[in-house]
Amino acid sequence: MKEILQDKTLKELTDILLEMGEKSYRVGQVYRGLMRGKAISEITEISKDLKSKLLERYEDRPLKIIETFVGEDGTEKYLFELADGNIIEGVLMKYKYGNTQCVSTQVGCRMNCVFCASSLNGLIRNLTSGEILCQVLAVNAKQGGELGEKRKVTNVVLMGSGEPLDNYDNVITFLHSVSVEGGLNISPRNISLSTCGLVPYIYKLAEEKIPVNLTISLHSPFDEERKEIMPIAKAYSIEEILSACSNYFNKTKRRYIFEYSLIKGQNDSERHANALIQLLKGKPCHINLIRLNEVKERRLQSVTDKDAYRFLGLLEKGGLSATVRRQIGSDIGGACGQLRNSYKKETD
Repeated sequence: MKEILQDKTLKELTDILLEMGEKSYRVGQVYRGLMRGKAISEITEISKDLKSKLLERYEDRPLKIIETFVGEDGTEKYLFELADGNIIEGVLMKYKYGNTQCVSTQVGCRMNCVFCASSLNGLIRNLTSGEILCQVLAVNAKQGGELGEKRKVTNVVLMGSGEPLDNYDNVITFLHSVSVEGGLNISPRNISLSTCGLVPYIYKLAEEKIPVNLTISLHSPFDEERKEIMPIAKAYSIEEILSACSNYFNKTKRRYIFEYSLIKGQNDSERHANALIQLLKGKPCHINLIRLNEVKERRLQSVTDKDAYRFLGLLEKGGLSATVRRQIGSDIGGACGQLRNSYKKETD
C-alpha cells in the first residue's frame, strides 16, 4: 500500500510539490481537487506529468464507496473499501438543520462492548487521518457538495466502528484537517467525538483546545453492572470518568453528553433512572437515550418506545436534561459494524 496524500497537511503538501519542482499555484489545485473527493488521476487542473509523479508514491484513491443503502427514513449507509482491501462503513443522517455523517476511526474495534457489532472480529488496524477524512470527502462529493459553506456534510460524529481515542494521534490530525479553512471547514463545534471512556485520553483531549462535543458511552450508573456491558469499565470507574468530564468542561466550556443505550431487563429500571439522577444532577451534561439497534450475534433486546419514553420521563422529573435519540437506519443495519459484518459473511 502506498502513502496517502490526504494524510498530509497543507504545509506538507506544499513542501512535496515544491520539491517536485512545481510552481506554488499547483498546491491549491491539488489540494482543492483532493478536498472535493477526487482521485489524483481525476484532478483535471494538473498536468499528466505531475499526476504521474504523484501516483508513483501515493494512492490514487485511498477509499471508495462500494455499496450504498438508503433507509425508509432517508438515512444513507455506505460501505467503503480501503486501498488494502479492508472494509469500513459510515452513515449519513439527514436532519432539518443539515446532514450529519458518522465516520469510522478503526477497522474493527477491541473494546468489545456487548451491544456493538464493531468488535465481533476484533481490531484489524487503525485508520490513518487521511482515511478518516476521505470518508467525509467521498460522501460530501456523492451528495454534490463543494467546499466551505457549499458542503453537503455539515456535521461529523466519530461514532462509527472503532474507539476514536484508541487511535488518538490520527483522530487529532483528522480534526484539524476536516476543519481547516480552504477545505471542508467544518467547525469543531459541529463535530462530536464518542468514547467508551479512556480517561487518560479525555484529559489529553482537553489540552488540545479543539472544542469538539465530547460524548461518553455510559450505559449504566453502576460500576459493577457497567463492567458486564463494557469491559473498559474494569479499567476506569464512573467516578474517574466524571472527573475527566468535569476537567473537559472547565477547559473547553463545552457541556458533555452521555450516551445511554437502553437494554431490556439490564439497565432500564426505575432503580437505574434514580441512580442516574443522583449521579448527574447539577452537572453540565445531557443524556442521550438510545433504543438499541439489535445485533443478532449479541442476543440483546431493545426496549419498546413506550418504555424508552417512560425512562426519559423519570430522568426529566429528576431534573436531568435528556432526550430519546431519533431511531434511524435500523432497516439498513444502522448500528456500528452491522453492515460490514454482513458484507464480510457474504464475500468470505
